[in-house]
Amino acid sequence: MQNCTVDELNGKRQRGEDVLIVDVRTASELAIADLGGVCHIPLDEIAMRAEEIAAWKDKEVICMCHHGMRSARAQAILQHAGFTNVRNLTGGIHAWSTQIDPGVPQY
Repeated sequence: MQNCTVDELNGKRQRGEDVLIVDVRTASELAIADLGGVCHIPLDEIAMRAEEIAAWKDKEVICMCHHGMRSARAQAILQHAGFTNVRNLTGGIHAWSTQIDPGVPQY
């Protein structure tokens, strides 16, 4: 399993790197705290909606959730679906809020 730290993701975003962030939290969680510019596919829909992001099968995809557990499951699902460069955001939106941007609400 490949992981991505929030520092690493922040650098990628600042440099404008081509990366797809898939937020697998629920819509109500996303409404509380959002990084912006993410693709929202809840974990319970990721297997059936993977084709929506098929253009990213060989590009970098970073899955994120609240703390990193659900996104690790999403990472495994996408890898099983043939995605070759899927990473898990360690610590999720909570780590982003505590380490990168305290303006992102914690919950």
